[in-house]
Amino acid sequence: MTDAQIAVAFGGPSPEHDVSILTGLQAARELHDAGRAVTGVYWTGTGDFYAVPATLEAESFLEGVPRGAEPLRLSAGEEGGFVGTGRMGRPRRLDVDVVVNCCHGGPGEDGTLQAAMDLAGVAYTGPTVAGAALGMDKLAFAGVVAAADLPCLARSPLHPGADVDFSGPYIVKPRFGGSSIGVEVVEDTETALARLDANPHLRGGAVVEPFRPDLYDLNVAVRSWPALEVSAVERPLKSNSRSEILGYADKYVGGQGMASAPRELPAELAPAVEAELRRQAAVVSALAQLRGVARIDFLSDGESLFVNEINTIPGSLARYLWVDPPLPFRSLLDDLIEEARRRPARRYSTVGADGTVLRGAGAIAAKLT
Repeated sequence: MTDAQIAVAFGGPSPEHDVSILTGLQAARELHDAGRAVTGVYWTGTGDFYAVPATLEAESFLEGVPRGAEPLRLSAGEEGGFVGTGRMGRPRRLDVDVVVNCCHGGPGEDGTLQAAMDLAGVAYTGPTVAGAALGMDKLAFAGVVAAADLPCLARSPLHPGADVDFSGPYIVKPRFGGSSIGVEVVEDTETALARLDANPHLRGGAVVEPFRPDLYDLNVAVRSWPALEVSAVERPLKSNSRSEILGYADKYVGGQGMASAPRELPAELAPAVEAELRRQAAVVSALAQLRGVARIDFLSDGESLFVNEINTIPGSLARYLWVDPPLPFRSLLDDLIEEARRRPARRYSTVGADGTVLRGAGAIAAKLT
């Protein structure tokens, strides 16, 4: 483990850009302090990559790319990976065994970056392309959960002319997004539809579900290596009692990502409710083909449970939830890295493509007539 060359990727063209920087800097600093060979890979809001030191502070990114950062590109192919510029202007491949992916939201968490690293032959932590895409798509995830007979609230696509077959009030959410960004509570369908043009976060797709003020959030982390494990359950707390939902500021205003948000941990739950939540978390992990560490969010009234969402690259990598029993952040990171090395996200194969079809194909021109 200690001989692995590690890169920590963070940032990205996403509304969660700033939060991703915090998570990435936490992971990079922890690995650096443990004596690991680690480099930061900063993904800018415009899509460029830079190599940066693992010891930077958040303020280094206030003006954009930190001073002294080295430009990189992500190249596909057998010799692919993160490539910079070496002596005499020649390409120099960044020596990396594993990328710790700390990119929240957008292309860092929806499968785009995962697919690029698969093509580049780069080992990385966190979800596969399929798992990332499912976790980011609230409508698809709800459909998979419902098909598995797990309890969940009704959820429908929201678009002009949509037929919402349950009554308000509603929660309107971006179909592809997280961290409660762009989420609104509205009273009726007309207002919900009006928000499609007014709320920029909804323009890439939106979903609507019933707003249940009697329900509160319960979150749990799950990890897949060395074996499936479920963390303590938390009940996040709202910092603003007048807010109808747990918002972005409740989660991240403390300055350490989710690690500094107010919470009840472990949550005070009836034993039967906690046992059922843990069972459902294991089922969701299998449905989403869990890899790495994820956070599964539930809604509850203290007796009933509803599966809400899965966050496949959670804030602060959900390190704050491992309290019963305690799991040091360093151990969590070591396990993520070990899994990435021993259980690659994707292995491509040409088995079955033996030339038989090509040999019998005949002339292409003849096939076009």
